[in-house]
Amino acid sequence: MREAPRARSVLSRLDRAVFAQVASRTWPAAEPVLPRLSRFADRGVLWCGIAAGVWALGGARGRRAAARGVASLALASATVNTLAKGAVRRQRPVIDRVPLARRLPRQPLTTSFPSGHSASAAAFTTGVVLESRGLGAALVPVAASVAFSRVYTGVHYPSDVLVGMALGVGAAFAVRGLVPTRDLVPVPARPRAKVPALPDGDGLVVVVNASSGAGPQLVDPAVQIATLLPKAEVLLCRGGVDSLTDLLETAAAEAARRGGVFGVCGGDGTVNAAVAPALRHRVPLLVLPGGTFNHFATDLGVDTVADGCHALAEGHAVRADVGRVRLHGVRGAGREGREPVYFVNTFSLGVYPDLVRLRERWSPRIGGPAATLLGAARVLRTAVPLRAEVNGKPRSMWFLFAGNGVYRSVGLAPLRRHDMADGLLDVRIAQAGRLARPRLLATAAGGLARTRLYAAARTTTLRVTGLPADTHMAYDGEVVPAARGLTLDKLPEALTVYRPLTD
Repeated sequence: MREAPRARSVLSRLDRAVFAQVASRTWPAAEPVLPRLSRFADRGVLWCGIAAGVWALGGARGRRAAARGVASLALASATVNTLAKGAVRRQRPVIDRVPLARRLPRQPLTTSFPSGHSASAAAFTTGVVLESRGLGAALVPVAASVAFSRVYTGVHYPSDVLVGMALGVGAAFAVRGLVPTRDLVPVPARPRAKVPALPDGDGLVVVVNASSGAGPQLVDPAVQIATLLPKAEVLLCRGGVDSLTDLLETAAAEAARRGGVFGVCGGDGTVNAAVAPALRHRVPLLVLPGGTFNHFATDLGVDTVADGCHALAEGHAVRADVGRVRLHGVRGAGREGREPVYFVNTFSLGVYPDLVRLRERWSPRIGGPAATLLGAARVLRTAVPLRAEVNGKPRSMWFLFAGNGVYRSVGLAPLRRHDMADGLLDVRIAQAGRLARPRLLATAAGGLARTRLYAAARTTTLRVTGLPADTHMAYDGEVVPAARGLTLDKLPEALTVYRPLTD
C-alpha cells in the first residue's frame, strides 16, 4: 500500500525537476516563437485555420483529413475540459522561475492536469495522419511545438502535456472507431480485370478538361500527367460541351486503334461524358480527378492524379457497373432522344436535382450534412411534389433517387459505395403526404429511414411513366429535361477502369 504513494512522490519530484530545468535554461530561438504559438493555439484557432487551408487546397483527401482532425480535436477538448480537469484538479505550476519574456499575458484559470492545448494538438494531428500521412507528418513539428510551449511558458508540468497528448491520440482513434478511415474499409476491388500496364504511358490517350470545376489546383493536371507518364498523348480541351464530346470520341477511337487505354481528367460530368465512348469502343478507362467533385474517382480509391497514374503503370483495374436510363416519349431531338443516358454515380428526379446543385455548391464551405439541410430548407419552401407512376403505381413524391450501386448515406446525402459491381440500383423515394414538408425537412440531415414517407429498395430495373412536361432529371451532376417515361437498369461490369489495388 505504501508503494503507490512513494511512486507518486517520485514521479512528482521528477515532474517538478524537469519543469525547473526547462524554466532555468536559455532558449534564444524559442523566445520569439513559442509564446506566440501557444497563444495562437487558444480555443483551437490554430488548428481550425490549418483545417480550413487543408480543406481548400488538399483535394478529396485533404477534406477528409481536415474533417477528421476537427472531429478528433472536438472530442479531445470535450473530454479534457469536462471530465479530466474536473476529476484531478491539479494546481498550475508556480512560475516564479520562468522568465517574464516567456510568460503568457493572461494566465489560464483552469486546473493544470491534463493539458488541453496538448490534447487538441495531438488529436488534430493524429486525425490528419490517419487520413493522410504526408499532411500529418508536416503537422507533427507544429503539434510538438505547441505541446512543449505549455511547459516553456510555465503553465503546465511535463506530465500534464504527456497525458494530454495521450488523450488526444486516443480521441482520434475513438473517432476512427466511429467513422472508419479508408484503410479500414476496403475500396471496391472486385472483379479484377486484365489490362495493359503502361509504366511510361505509351498507348494512353487522355483528355484533360481544363474548364472542369472550380477547385483550386496546386499543380496543372496536364503537366502532372506529362511528368508521370511522359509517353502519353495528352489532349487539352478548353471549349464547351460539344467540343469535349467530340474530343472524347476521337480519343477513345484512337486508343482503341492503338490497342491502348482511354483516359479522362475532370470532374464527374466529364467522366460521365467519357463513359459512352469507352463503352462504344470497348477500351479500358483511366479516370483522373480534376474537377470540383470527383465522386466516381474517389469511390474507386483514385484520390489524386498520381494514384491513377500509378494504377496505370502497375496494370491494376476492376470492372464496374454502369447505370442506364432508356427514354420513352422524348419530346424533340437531341442526344437523349437518340441513345440511352448513362450514369456512374447517381440519377434523380423531383427536388433532388435542385438539392444536388445546392449541396455541391455549399458543401466545400460548410460540409455535406449542413449543406444538405440548408439546401433542403431552401428547395422545400417552394417545391411542388412530382406526380408520376413508379413501376405502375401512382406516386406523389418529393424526389426519386437511384444510385449506381448501393450507397452508405446520412439522410438525403449519399456517401461512399463499397462495391462498384454489385448489379443493383439503390432506389430511394421521399413521398409527399400530410405534413410531409416539415417532416422531410426535419430528417434531411439524417434518419429518413425512420419515417413512413421514405421508401427504399435495391433492384435491377425501375420504370417511371407519366412525368409532367417540365420535369428535369439529374445524372452525375448534369441536369437536363426528362422524357415522359424512363426505364432505369444496369449494365453489369460493363466498364473496365483502372484503380490502385491493395492486397
